Amino acid sequence: MTGKQRAYLRSLANPLTSKYQFGKNDLNDNFIKQIDAALEANELIKITVLETAPLSPRELSDKLCGLTGAEGIQVIGSKVVLYRESKENKKIEIPK
Repeated sequence: MTGKQRAYLRSLANPLTSKYQFGKNDLNDNFIKQIDAALEANELIKITVLETAPLSPRELSDKLCGLTGAEGIQVIGSKVVLYRESKENKKIEIPK
């Protein structure tokens, strides 16, 4: 993914509210399934990492990208933005 495409996705993620929180529980199958389903439905999601979380926002982003096949778009403060093109529910058209 190019820098321009990443910047475009960051601009789309800016007004999004964080619907998912990662807290004191470690990364479990249920959370991964929830994020995977959210990526399929929305393509672009924002996750808040709480202070009690066992992983830093960067570590969470890297692990979720590896487990779900998503792209890490942005990690800023305690927010993580992930993108994965939907197989059946494509909404976002990324410029070439």
